[in-house]
Amino acid sequence: MKVQRIKACVAFLLMLASLAGAALWRPTERLADTRPLVKLDSLFPRQFANWVLDDRMPVQLVSPDTQAVLDKIYNQTITRTYVNPQGDRIMLSVAYGGDQSDATRAHRPDVCYPAQGFQIMSGENATLSLPEPAHSIRVRRLVARQGGRNEPITYWTTVGERVALSGTEQKLAQLSYSTRGVIPDGMLVRVSTIDIDVQNAYSVQQQFIADLALAIPSAQRSLVLGASHS
Repeated sequence: MKVQRIKACVAFLLMLASLAGAALWRPTERLADTRPLVKLDSLFPRQFANWVLDDRMPVQLVSPDTQAVLDKIYNQTITRTYVNPQGDRIMLSVAYGGDQSDATRAHRPDVCYPAQGFQIMSGENATLSLPEPAHSIRVRRLVARQGGRNEPITYWTTVGERVALSGTEQKLAQLSYSTRGVIPDGMLVRVSTIDIDVQNAYSVQQQFIADLALAIPSAQRSLVLGASHS
């Protein structure tokens, strides 16, 4: 009987310690509050380098059901199509969330494309060289196919100022901020083209991303591209 009481007391103390620890480690400062106000419509220019916005028709990169989910998860989303003088067309989709907690983890194309009936034909991580001051950025590349539509995709997600390409990397990035009492914001940036020539598509996408990197205001570049590194 005495042993049982001791065990009960120990369990109670451990429970109190757990609750106290949770309260102490709970993030309270929002990283978004320390940044310039994010407005995706102006953060991503409608015209830059040789690219201009093609707004002749609305762009629907995801199904209405998926878009409804994104609208609940993220504070802001934009979808656009850009074209250059050579006739290359890039579809851009961006989603920003001020709180990258478990409830707002990025909706990665590896998941949302198959959910819309696409097959993922291939997938790999890559590092793109970008002009100064961005240096380079880690990205994920996919090829999604549905019927006759072949869509090479380049995308990345940020948690705070860290690029996180997998769910595990996102969790580690969140943990890194939470141990400092910070709730990180985050962004998913996706560019894609309709092209049977995958390598040509990736080349055009890399040029688009390089041009975009120079067009983003320096104060918000780390939010979109992650912290600069060589």
